Amino acid sequence: MAQHPTNADGLTLPAVGLGTYRLRGRDGTRAVAQALDLGYRLLDSAVSYQNEGTVGAGVRASAVPREDVVVTSKLPGRYYARADALATVEESVARTGLDHLDLYLLHWPNPARDQYVEAWTALIEARERGLVRAIGVSNFLPEHLDRLAAETGVVPAVNQIEMHPYFPQPEQRAYDAAHGIVTQAWSPLGRANEMLEDPVLAGIARDHDATVPEIILAWHTRLGVVPLPKASSADRQRQNLEAGRVALTETDLDTIAGLARPDGRIADQDPARYEEL
Repeated sequence: MAQHPTNADGLTLPAVGLGTYRLRGRDGTRAVAQALDLGYRLLDSAVSYQNEGTVGAGVRASAVPREDVVVTSKLPGRYYARADALATVEESVARTGLDHLDLYLLHWPNPARDQYVEAWTALIEARERGLVRAIGVSNFLPEHLDRLAAETGVVPAVNQIEMHPYFPQPEQRAYDAAHGIVTQAWSPLGRANEMLEDPVLAGIARDHDATVPEIILAWHTRLGVVPLPKASSADRQRQNLEAGRVALTETDLDTIAGLARPDGRIADQDPARYEEL
């Protein structure tokens, strides 16, 4: 599967990553180590997931060399003041038990609070200090990204957004691509909702002798997006990695494009007004 070089520090992202939301404790550590041993090389965590220690322990428990793994975390909005942001990044590194993190993101813009530029300058400093290798954002709209570039001169390496067949975000993906930003997708399988039973996707899956999740993840990668599906069982983790074997046709892509919905967001979390601290 394709690799995605970012615009920061030569970091290269695998085609598919592992979402770790709700992976905690010893079971979570085993699931993370298992995923790495199966072939995952990108782990997505966050301060708000309360599992940075679990993720770091999984990295250390795996036989995969540390330098081959991209470990990600995210800064929550309650710590966007510069001093708080820097201290939180330091704590993230400490909790993982690793000597640095590979990718660190602002979790939401929270535009009404107007602190995301200040938080971004803290991430720039964290990168300069070697705490993190590359920095990016999550759920940022073009106007937020334009402001970061205008006020700091630093463009995010990554923008992690909600994206799935019911909410494909073509305009945001086009913006990211035009500015050298890698798009990642959270909840790429729609949080296991009715999307996995969609008859259109089921029909494409039958045509390719594949599962619906494989079709959805193959669609993401075909569009140049890095999906971050959550999975704890070995079978599900293995299946998600198998999406690389599926070769979707242009007809398939056109058919899937027809599934887009105006109200496709899972939980109405519009970054223009939604806030998460």
